Amino acid sequence: MKLSRRPLTCLECIVSRPRPRHTPTRQLHHSSPLRQAASITDPNLQERPAIAPKTVIDIKHIRQNPELYEQNCLERNYASQSSFPYRINDLHAQWQERQRSARVLRERSNVLRRELANPAASADDVADESLRGKPRDAILAEARELKEQLSRFEAEEEALTSEMQSLAASLPNLTSERTPRGGEPEVLSYIGSHPETQKSSSDRVWRSHVHVGAELGILDFAASATVSGWGWYYLLGAAAQLEQALVSYALATASRAGWTQVSPPSVVYGHIASACGFRPRDANGEQQVYALAQSEADRARGRPELVLAGTAEIPLAGMKAEAELDADHLPLKRVAVSRCYRAEAGARGVDTKGLYRVHEFTKVEMFAWTAPDMDATEEVFDEMVDLQTDILHGLGLHCRVLEMPSADLGASAYRKVDVETYFPSRRDRNDGWGEVTSASICTDYQTRRLATRVRLDGKMTYPWTVNGTAMAVPRVLAAILENGWDENEMTVTIPPVLRPWMDGMEVIGPAKRNG
Repeated sequence: MKLSRRPLTCLECIVSRPRPRHTPTRQLHHSSPLRQAASITDPNLQERPAIAPKTVIDIKHIRQNPELYEQNCLERNYASQSSFPYRINDLHAQWQERQRSARVLRERSNVLRRELANPAASADDVADESLRGKPRDAILAEARELKEQLSRFEAEEEALTSEMQSLAASLPNLTSERTPRGGEPEVLSYIGSHPETQKSSSDRVWRSHVHVGAELGILDFAASATVSGWGWYYLLGAAAQLEQALVSYALATASRAGWTQVSPPSVVYGHIASACGFRPRDANGEQQVYALAQSEADRARGRPELVLAGTAEIPLAGMKAEAELDADHLPLKRVAVSRCYRAEAGARGVDTKGLYRVHEFTKVEMFAWTAPDMDATEEVFDEMVDLQTDILHGLGLHCRVLEMPSADLGASAYRKVDVETYFPSRRDRNDGWGEVTSASICTDYQTRRLATRVRLDGKMTYPWTVNGTAMAVPRVLAAILENGWDENEMTVTIPPVLRPWMDGMEVIGPAKRNG
């Protein structure tokens, strides 16, 4: 269903999509099945698809609170956007000026139209004094000139509106008062015992999961480098079985808590991913998103670009695009397992080996729509974090729960909590801690961009969204290999909660070498 457009004279709530902030990447050769997306959050790089949901942002609030939005941009490391609120106000003033000038022209045009509609009147017998004695041909000429002037004003109004829309949509979400300002997270709690406390009384030798996997013959990075390049991997034997066990364990935990399972697509429209707030480039300007190669004929026909979803959050949020939710069904809670695709290239991956940062991985994701109320939303958010900690605690991992700082928030997040687990191989990097789950409150950032609505108390409004990781398989698998490794026995202990999905296996030993 396509929503009707509001007239140009109402600017307070109309917004399209953000303008480009990055230089587009050259497309790979057409024979390649994939290419890295130029910038799916920069929709002006290609024409906005007609099928894209209409985005509605409260520009009035931005205009009335430019200092708030400026400070928010600075705190969230969006310095280049910090001037946008003031630019929006300048553009709005110009738009109002065009409106006033156009109103004068329309009033004059109406006078001319009335006179021209009365052909029997003589030049000296007209109602408007300014037209008395003026030949009919002169009145017609003035009417044509006014029409041209009005067309120019309307074009200028539309251009000003478009620029305001782009600037407003480029701003990140506002930030929770609970979010630490700056770049340092706040530690909320710890779960599980720290394995380092056992080191002094043990002969255990800490090794990377890369070495453990090689010793056991269950990870193969050399073959994947030949087939796909850096950042891809093969899981063999017990590791492949462990991946499925982790997925089943996370899904079962979430399902028991009342989260409905969904099997989503891995390919989505670029404008859907953009609406969810996913940035195609990181802070270093490196690509994060893959897009399917598009033919020149498809581009000429205006067919939307397709991208590989970086997380099931995107297709889950898109399920309710341009839909009206039933208020009685909120919160609407979903959990999905999917393959995820992220370019994750360059600076962020240059010093990371193994499974910690890869291009393709399996993840179980929780997603919910809630009433636009902080208490109701935080209740679901807290449930997500509790499920995350329960899952990781059940695996016997030592973790810490962090309230993430403003500089670490993405465009859509209002508040974000991460759970990090201890990786023995990363002791020289962040004291061994590595993120394994994340949960975010996005308020109405995504639903406004996806035209997802709900009627509450007779008024149409926008529900809020919450998302959180139930299981990021490669990182958790790596943590299990490292923390469960026994150097003497050359085995990895399988957490008891996973053994029902591992045919009762208690340990992973060296795989038989079959060449």
